[in-house]
Amino acid sequence: MSSIIHSQAADIPSAMTTTGFEHFWSQGDLITRSVAALLLLMSISAWVVILWKGWLLRRVHVDLQRAVPAFWAAPSLEDGRAQLAAFDRESVLRPLVDAAVAAPPGGTLEARGHADSQLTRRLRDALHRVVGQLQFGQVLLASIGSTAPFIGLFGTVWGIMNSFRNIGAKGAANLATVAPGIAEALVATAIGLMAAILAVMAYNYFSRRIRVISSEMETFSSDFLNIVRRRFF
Repeated sequence: MSSIIHSQAADIPSAMTTTGFEHFWSQGDLITRSVAALLLLMSISAWVVILWKGWLLRRVHVDLQRAVPAFWAAPSLEDGRAQLAAFDRESVLRPLVDAAVAAPPGGTLEARGHADSQLTRRLRDALHRVVGQLQFGQVLLASIGSTAPFIGLFGTVWGIMNSFRNIGAKGAANLATVAPGIAEALVATAIGLMAAILAVMAYNYFSRRIRVISSEMETFSSDFLNIVRRRFF
């Protein structure tokens, strides 16, 4: 018995040398290949969103630190808007200023409301639009984080089922026959977990950064609202 086990264990390295992505792809069926392609696409998508949002939020943070003091240091509202045009590269503050000074079109329900309510509504809507732009990509990261492990697990289960079918077809059950297929099947779970962990960590980090930026924008909007009220009302 011990000699049989040793011979089977010795056959595993030689069998495993034939495994790998090429062998996994060539030996896999449509479902196996679809799972692998989907997980690869999710991983690439997560990295693209992470790199882009990391660059964008860093840029917005720097712009806010420069644009807000420059705006308040301006002698007039017109000069303040000019300062924002120079420092607000991602246009997170300029829409707030433009919305506050814009007049509603005549003959509309908005124009019939109280002027102070119109101003508050325009600033609120502009703020929501900017925050929505900053949140772009968050849904994708959340979706990858919640679905990638289950897609990888499905690929693993399907791969193990194929391994058992091969055992039944060959009529032999030994380590050299079972190990390569199961090892390849477990790769799907590993890839799914890696993609999910990366997406969840990025989602939480970006959510915190967006909350900080949104808080700074709300503070600016509130202070700017008081100035506009004193000027026009």
